[in-house]
Amino acid sequence: MKVLFLCTANSCRSILSEAVFNHLAPAGMQGYSAGSQPKGMVHPMSISTLEKAGITTDGLSSKSSDAHQYLAPDFVITVCDKAAGEACPVFFGPAMKAHWGLADPSEYTGSPDEIEAAFDATLERIKTRVQAFLALPLKQMSSEQLKAELALIGTF
Repeated sequence: MKVLFLCTANSCRSILSEAVFNHLAPAGMQGYSAGSQPKGMVHPMSISTLEKAGITTDGLSSKSSDAHQYLAPDFVITVCDKAAGEACPVFFGPAMKAHWGLADPSEYTGSPDEIEAAFDATLERIKTRVQAFLALPLKQMSSEQLKAELALIGTF
């Protein structure tokens, strides 16, 4: 099973989501990430937040969704912040789609400790969502039930 996390810059939220998913997912499941306007580099606070949490950063890179044109993911989850007026990337294809909006921690202004806390809080929300996703009895759910559960997870 392949899960693609999409965002705008692919430097924070989608990168954190990919790393957390791959850290928690059992064998046979793989997370990926991409952006509609990738920055071309992973935000340094994303790397330090993951490392502090004991999550590998090996292989993480900021890339365009074009890099995954042949991926054929089973799920595509956008993590951009529609509430902040951010345009979420569009993915065309048969994958089940969900939106798990998150405020961009790299846009947070404050002291270094406050910015670090914003990254930590974002990582914790992602962990909660990924754990809820991985706990779903996917094989026993109808597509309607699955869509409803994915939407609910996006509110955590």
